[in-house]
Amino acid sequence: MEGSVRVDERVVFYNMYGTEDGVPVISFGGSPSTRWKRPDAVAGIVESGVWMAQTDRPGYGGSTRLPGRTVASVVPDVVALADALGWERFTVSGGSGGGPHALACAALLPDRVTRCAVTGSIAPPIVDGPEPTEEEEAADPRRNRTSWLAVHGDLRPGLEETAQTIMNLVGEGGPEIPPDPGTEPGPPAREDPAAMARLTATFVTSHDGWLDDLVAFANPWGFDLGDIHIPVSLWHGSADERSGKYADHLAAAIPHAERKYYIGGHIPPANAYREQLHWLTLS
Repeated sequence: MEGSVRVDERVVFYNMYGTEDGVPVISFGGSPSTRWKRPDAVAGIVESGVWMAQTDRPGYGGSTRLPGRTVASVVPDVVALADALGWERFTVSGGSGGGPHALACAALLPDRVTRCAVTGSIAPPIVDGPEPTEEEEAADPRRNRTSWLAVHGDLRPGLEETAQTIMNLVGEGGPEIPPDPGTEPGPPAREDPAAMARLTATFVTSHDGWLDDLVAFANPWGFDLGDIHIPVSLWHGSADERSGKYADHLAAAIPHAERKYYIGGHIPPANAYREQLHWLTLS
């Protein structure tokens, strides 16, 4: 089911997944990503008994761009969506670049958000000083060249080059999602029209949303992680060292946040995804 809400002069698109009488979840995808879920994720949502609204942030998937937005700018969109769905109380989840947006809701909507789960989320970056070296970024991913360029340079050429590289690999027969080390790749995405539609929406037509996400991450987020007092779980994979380092900083900043681990990489496998969704249903 697909829908949209208006926020002032903008339109925000979303898709619904799962069971209509399930626990309400508003979910935020990574950077970049759109509201269209892969079949394996949809199956996990259905099995978990949640009713999930997957949003397109401004600049993604047809949602009206909002130049200069901060991470906290997502909150009015979430309020409009929850009101349209008739949800007074709901949970939030976010993967990778969606994590900060879920955390914004946890901090700024404590009377409406009951739980927050993030997977592989970034932490606020450090952008002062000279351009970070590879050694500095390896030691502390908060000092990364992407965030530094978001403040001091121009990200768009690099994003467009990355997107073209990804689509070239897909055109050569690559899978929709790169496999974790030691695992077999999935089937060629070019043979699946739905997979190609998801990839095109993410890597061809959503560069504005991707750019605006990265700029928002590199600037003040618009809330304090220490103001989050609802239950929060921080998930990351055993093979995702970078996210583990980010989680160290998030856990230190968010009162009573739980650390959660799974076997895998940046994108959680089906069993870990179901476990996270189950955590959101706990009272």
